[in-house]
Amino acid sequence: MPSIGRRDLLRLGAASSVIPLASVATGQETPAAGEVQRYVRLGRTDMRISDVSFGSSRLRRGGEHLVHHALDRGINYFDTADGYSAGASEHTIGRALEGRRDKVYIASKFQAGRDETRVSLMRALDTSLRRLRTDYIDVYFNHAVNDIARMANPEWHEFTAMAKQQGKIRFTGMSGHGTRLIECLDYVFDENLVDVVLVAYNFGQDPSFLSNITRSFRLPEQPDLPRVLAKAKSRDVGVVTMKTLMGARLNDMRPYETGDATFSQAAFRWVLSDANVDALVISMTDEGQIDEYLGGSGGLPVSSEDVALLERYAVANGITYCRHACSLCEGACPYGVPIPDVLRTRMYATDYGDVGFAREEYSKLEGNASACLSCTGEPCAGACPHGIDLPTFAPATHRMLA
Repeated sequence: MPSIGRRDLLRLGAASSVIPLASVATGQETPAAGEVQRYVRLGRTDMRISDVSFGSSRLRRGGEHLVHHALDRGINYFDTADGYSAGASEHTIGRALEGRRDKVYIASKFQAGRDETRVSLMRALDTSLRRLRTDYIDVYFNHAVNDIARMANPEWHEFTAMAKQQGKIRFTGMSGHGTRLIECLDYVFDENLVDVVLVAYNFGQDPSFLSNITRSFRLPEQPDLPRVLAKAKSRDVGVVTMKTLMGARLNDMRPYETGDATFSQAAFRWVLSDANVDALVISMTDEGQIDEYLGGSGGLPVSSEDVALLERYAVANGITYCRHACSLCEGACPYGVPIPDVLRTRMYATDYGDVGFAREEYSKLEGNASACLSCTGEPCAGACPHGIDLPTFAPATHRMLA
């Protein structure tokens, strides 16, 4: 990465965790609009990453121009996974960043099971390295963890130690947004197993935010999330957040936006204003979207206009958005339908507007909602405390994505 000048260190302080883009990358005194406004220290890794960074879960072949656009706007952290777009995401990032590897940080992931072996893990890592056209990955995550046993697997620890020794990975992490996220985070922090975590976190998961909207608005069932994020900070574990837009129904908010802020920018400012959050990754699917998202970079305070947008969005989407890791509907289905996972794929189709990606994710589920087609809906009726119409949404999702 480009070196930091003495003048910048004197002005910011050598211990500062935030460094503006201007002094690091462009040499300008003030970053231009539509560019990253600051880099942040990612915990104990000491990597300085763009506070709004590139998520590639929906990146497909031919998307190299998006990666180039993000890089030109100052983004230097690119998040991918072996399974995103059936491997096409890693391929595309690898082609786009070839010759520029020393200017970026790359994170990738693999869903290592509780019985995974170090041999199969190394094979998966080597496949990702070939796709990414690099000989190392900066942060390698155990992906979508919702079971402590997956992080306790000794084969995972043997593998990561070996991969670090061989220079194939620099740091290790855990990503998650499932029903047992809190206990998994507590475990990896207590056992000192990770350098970075990637977690779902948005304004709709903060009890203090929701309590200000209306007394009748049900508070989230994951009140410990702010606690474990503070725990990460106390252990100097880097925290990157995802799913920060609570479903990303951006067009719903266009009539209420002003020239000073968009809903996405308000949501990003809310997340980045949390002292326990280092950065966020967000799926970037077109160049204009990248420019808009970077308007939320910089760690500016959340304004009253921002709060008004977030409150309006939360109220409008409260009965359609499935809260990550709520889990209160778990066990309601006698046929074992994984209701939260099914509704997550529905979100990709109806909120993100990406039916292709939704079908890919739906096909990966261990169980689906086919049983809902012949069910009366009585077992799960009323099982969602937030009012989501599960008997309607679950079978409709299967019809749409199966």
